[in-house]
Amino acid sequence: MDPTRLAESAADLNLKLMRWRAMPSLNLDKLSSVKCLLIGAGTLGCQVARMLMAWGVRKITLLDNGRVAMSNPLRQSLYTLDDCLNGGDFKAFAAAKSLKRIFPAVEAKGEVMAIPMPGHPVTNQEEKSVVDDCSRLYDLVDSHDAVFLLTDTRESRWLPTLLCASANKITITAALGFDSFLVMRHGPGPFSSAHAKTSSVDMDNLTLSDKGGKRLGCYFCNDVVAPTDSTANRTLDQQCTVTRPGLAPIASSLAVELFVSILHHPDGMFAEGDITNSTSSSGSSEPPLGILPHQIRGSLFQFSQMTLVGHSSNSCTACCDTVVSEYQEKRNRIPASSNQSSQLIWRISPDSQN
Repeated sequence: MDPTRLAESAADLNLKLMRWRAMPSLNLDKLSSVKCLLIGAGTLGCQVARMLMAWGVRKITLLDNGRVAMSNPLRQSLYTLDDCLNGGDFKAFAAAKSLKRIFPAVEAKGEVMAIPMPGHPVTNQEEKSVVDDCSRLYDLVDSHDAVFLLTDTRESRWLPTLLCASANKITITAALGFDSFLVMRHGPGPFSSAHAKTSSVDMDNLTLSDKGGKRLGCYFCNDVVAPTDSTANRTLDQQCTVTRPGLAPIASSLAVELFVSILHHPDGMFAEGDITNSTSSSGSSEPPLGILPHQIRGSLFQFSQMTLVGHSSNSCTACCDTVVSEYQEKRNRIPASSNQSSQLIWRISPDSQN
């Protein structure tokens, strides 16, 4: 009658009933063993973590360098007033602790670090710390099966996008406006056919050779300029993301549903992008969770939602073969302990393509 064991047994009841009644192909073992890295533990990160647990995901790492502020608990569901006291706890640690309070069997871990960002100046004193952060982020991406990009700024998504494209990881982006949102899955990396990796999960459906079609794009594939510092000239009221309160839960839920659909699609991350009422990309057999879109864009102002497809760009600053191959060459050639390693991130930054 151990409460923890009882909670663990009861937690998957809804999923087991789903499999029994409606979806016999639901793979609970895959869901429980997949490792998810959440970059950003704010409003989106909290909601995504909870939705992942509801789907049976039991290995979650949250990465953030911020502290819980007094304004956070009302919108960020994993925090309470106690987390705000005495200057505030680190969000990553507080979120992981909260997940374990909700469900003790979850393997939740917090990582406190800043994301190195193009366009943000780095002093000589900060160089070593930035290089260490790059290496640490590389290790985190490499040790997880899926990465969720849930940060506030464009430029903070660039390095994780590059790392995911290089390592061929499932990548989900969720981004918010005031009353609009974007949820999308990134396509496989440019060298995915030759460099597909296995992981701790049975990823048979996720590492198929490329079908020969055009790759789906990443978050940066539609950009015409390199990411720069988007926070430098913000006024006080622009320092935090201002959105309608209902927007983040909607976008977070769609991000997790999109991720679970990837796991259960016959082609996994190599699946073509479906749009509403389109023919399934897998042929006559419909995937068990329905269509698998590339992008979902929604508006609360019009209470509308649409699915779009965007293919990869040969000039993308984050996932094109030129940038990824440059990154792989530099990383393999320059030892982490070398004095030259401090130049690694800047040599492959998007600004170098101007």
